[in-house]
Amino acid sequence: MLEGIPFRSVSIGEVASKLAVDLEKGLDADEVECRRAQFGPNALTERPRPGFWERLWNQLNQFLVLILIFSAVVSMFLGWTEYQKTGAITEFIDAGAIVAIVVLNAALGMIQEGKAEEGLAALKKMAAPNALALRDGRLQTVPTRDLVPGDVVVLEMGNLVPADVRLIEGFNLRIDEASLTGESVPVEKDARAILPEDAALGDRRNCGYMGTMVTYGRGRGVVAATGMATEFGKIATMIQEAEEDPTPLQIKLDQLGKWLGIASLIVCGVVGLLGIVRDPTWSVLWQDGVGAYLVAARETLMEMFMVSVSLAIAAVPEGLPAVVTVCLALGMQEMVRRNALIRRLPAVETLGSTTVICSDKTGTLTQNKMMVTRVYVDDVVLTVSGNGYEPVGEFSRDGEELQGTEYPGLDILARVALLCNDAELQQETGEGGVKGNGWRVVGDPTEGALAVLAAKNGIWRKEVEAEYPRVDEVPFESARKRMSTIHQAGDGEYVVYVKGAADWIVDLCDRVYLNGEVKEINGEHRRKILETNRLMASDALRVLGVAYRPLSERPKHAIAEEIEQQLVFVGLAGMIDPARPEVRGAIEVAARAGIKTVMVTGDYRETAIAIGGELGLLDGDKSIHEQVMTGTEMDRLDDESFEKIVEGIRIYARVSPANKVRIVDTLKRRGHIAAMTGDGVNDAPALKRANIGVAMGIAGTDVSKETADMVLADDNYASIVSAVE
Repeated sequence: MLEGIPFRSVSIGEVASKLAVDLEKGLDADEVECRRAQFGPNALTERPRPGFWERLWNQLNQFLVLILIFSAVVSMFLGWTEYQKTGAITEFIDAGAIVAIVVLNAALGMIQEGKAEEGLAALKKMAAPNALALRDGRLQTVPTRDLVPGDVVVLEMGNLVPADVRLIEGFNLRIDEASLTGESVPVEKDARAILPEDAALGDRRNCGYMGTMVTYGRGRGVVAATGMATEFGKIATMIQEAEEDPTPLQIKLDQLGKWLGIASLIVCGVVGLLGIVRDPTWSVLWQDGVGAYLVAARETLMEMFMVSVSLAIAAVPEGLPAVVTVCLALGMQEMVRRNALIRRLPAVETLGSTTVICSDKTGTLTQNKMMVTRVYVDDVVLTVSGNGYEPVGEFSRDGEELQGTEYPGLDILARVALLCNDAELQQETGEGGVKGNGWRVVGDPTEGALAVLAAKNGIWRKEVEAEYPRVDEVPFESARKRMSTIHQAGDGEYVVYVKGAADWIVDLCDRVYLNGEVKEINGEHRRKILETNRLMASDALRVLGVAYRPLSERPKHAIAEEIEQQLVFVGLAGMIDPARPEVRGAIEVAARAGIKTVMVTGDYRETAIAIGGELGLLDGDKSIHEQVMTGTEMDRLDDESFEKIVEGIRIYARVSPANKVRIVDTLKRRGHIAAMTGDGVNDAPALKRANIGVAMGIAGTDVSKETADMVLADDNYASIVSAVE
């Protein structure tokens, strides 16, 4: 956003005033040109790359490599002397071998050096090519790079947000910001909201950000930041400015080179001095004077010099870089078998030296698949088991699996949740259309979780839609917090199915479905429903209420106020992105090996605490306040204060990309070898800054993969621990 103006904290009218734009007409052509000259193109730019010779010098400017180069030069000199005397070429061969090793290592290093540029190139691909902007009073399709601050742009479902915008209008607008914030579900936007200046990136409901996608509804926004001033631009800057520290192995090799160099020089000097002291030509010095001695000793001095230099070359481990490279390559092959793909060879050794793993939550510690884990029907709470989107799971109460149809409300809830729903559960197919074992959801993740719940209860869309075809609907709206559909239920009979925010749904009900009977709802029913909703929400579950209403005839028009009343309450469904079942054991194994695991997520504090508790990240002997910190709380601390408490923090929630970099840097200052995992654009700066960056191969963005040192083929935290072994 324009420097010093937090547009999230001012009204729409003030936004228009500060940006000097008529929101009904947009900017005129002259003003656009003026602002483009002032702010530049709406595109990510990269710093000038170092030239070939500078990059080459960076690779050669290492103590061990310089010793090898010196050894090669001396070997060439000795080889020439030997060749003149005997015609032997042994020294030439040795020099050639050393040069080959130096060239190979320099070439590998120069290839790896392009990681920042690769990450930036992948980031550029995420920008929309065109945008719909209001200029001179009419809508125009313009190249995204031509947008300027003050442009009014239209946002529609399926479009990428073309720049950072302050929303001025929104109709059921939801934007998927997962790649930028780590938020696991699309964010509902509210253009009229006025937020505090310190609102976290994931909480800015009145803003949209470049590269994120509109998943539902439509809206308009006024461009507040373009190019490198956008949140994406800030990430690009951090990627380019992040300096890569040498790996522990590189540090040790450099130290070894220095000690070998110093030791060999001392030994060679002593040997040469002893050879000269013991030289019998000393007698010439006393008998015939200095001149005669120098003539007599020249041959001896040259011989001792050659001996000393030969010793120095012998002490240089010219085969060490080759041996190290081969060992690392063998380690890399073994790690591939454990779903860890290495992009940078020294990372093999770095991973083995890791002392702390800063892990992203969504998709790494969790399955990145919303799943209903609890339902409330017939006045009881049932637990639902399962794995991701796979339609297999058990319903249980107090640990005992249900038998038959003990709770008829479960069937009603599953049917309503499936039909008042636009998501589809599909079996993945391979080559030739052969169905595989995997399952995926097409549509909103929350609605997908409800479709999976129905399938676990034996209710499938194709079958139940044939019995209850949809004839009309009232789409979800943020103001109503619910969605309704009308279905034909038989000859001349219809039914309204409703799902939405539980507390809002209850207020619209005058009856409740209990154990196969419809009863009049009373205060005790309402109290129990709302208390169960509160308990589920306190466990970081996303809770939806489900209700229905029989109709004697089909309404001529589906009007919310008319059909969403006198409802029959059915139950509640609580869902979450659940933890991977194998991760808790992997965290325990890592802890026994002296590796601490820290969760770093863009999700809400409560959600992070719930998952962290499930995974055993939290110490029961300490308060949650001591172990959990949000990005906003971190921003209030200076570096010294944060460094004092960083060792005790196990969960970071609602963090920004800059927060992640700060966490890594602080841990490194404390002497840790830090690994960082991530899959989004927001993770890229920290992935590059960590001692070893680990990206997700399945759900990861190209930006994170190109920036990381290692890529997990299965997106699983357990694979990191397996690779460390």
